Amino acid sequence: MQSWRIIPYRKSDAFENMAIDEAVFLVNQNTGSRPTLRFYGWDPPAVSLGFFQDYNEGANEEFCRESRIDIVRRLTGGKAVLHENEITYSLVAGLDNPLFPNGILGTYMVISRCLIAALSEIGVRAEMETSRPQAAVGGLKSFCFSMPSQYELLVGGRKICGSAQVRSSGSFLQHGSLLLEYDPVRTCKAISNSGKTDHLLHMTESVTSIGEHVPTRLEPGEFCSVLKSAFERCLGVKIEEDSLAPEEEDLKRKLVEEKYSRDSWNRMPAGRFR
Repeated sequence: MQSWRIIPYRKSDAFENMAIDEAVFLVNQNTGSRPTLRFYGWDPPAVSLGFFQDYNEGANEEFCRESRIDIVRRLTGGKAVLHENEITYSLVAGLDNPLFPNGILGTYMVISRCLIAALSEIGVRAEMETSRPQAAVGGLKSFCFSMPSQYELLVGGRKICGSAQVRSSGSFLQHGSLLLEYDPVRTCKAISNSGKTDHLLHMTESVTSIGEHVPTRLEPGEFCSVLKSAFERCLGVKIEEDSLAPEEEDLKRKLVEEKYSRDSWNRMPAGRFR
């Protein structure tokens, strides 16, 4: 039975959240450390941009500034996400881990099964999108939740979780947003400053949240325990609570200071990465 590590749930700002994910990812590449699962929140709220995404197309800077919403670029690909009322999951493991098939989609599928099991435990019936992704609606092309990707999660045909992944030097990092609550108006304003009726209608009809399907408000810590158990049960692993290693802490601080809090990273024009 594999032994995994889980980092206890807590809220951090966007820059620290992304720095922790990358620090764990880089150390795993260098040392082959055991898989790490992490659940976390965002304080203050933030828009995260996909690695290849243009800054001005992915975030409405004026609205975000007025609303005290941070903007950060992720290490992973995909489209913009407003992180507010959600649980974000993050998983780092080696590409040679026998629990995960070769390829991005295979890894998506395995992780999605764990998430489906957790949602089922709280009475939310989710299923995987099995078709290939379609083009997003016009001005919504910058939204992660505007269209489900293959093996992402739907409830009643509406997207409830958006995920992204990066693979490098023998390891992968996948993280994603499980929506606890969802505000289509605020989301459209934060990402594209769009208040068009057709955009809002599409985002209302195509996105859902856990809060729409459970009778009482779900506390993040409670759901994190359900998620942990689902990963253990579905994958047959033992997950032990632990903290970041000193090497990861040092790297996290460096990444916050020298990368994620800097405009040189977050505003980097599309096509000029790395």
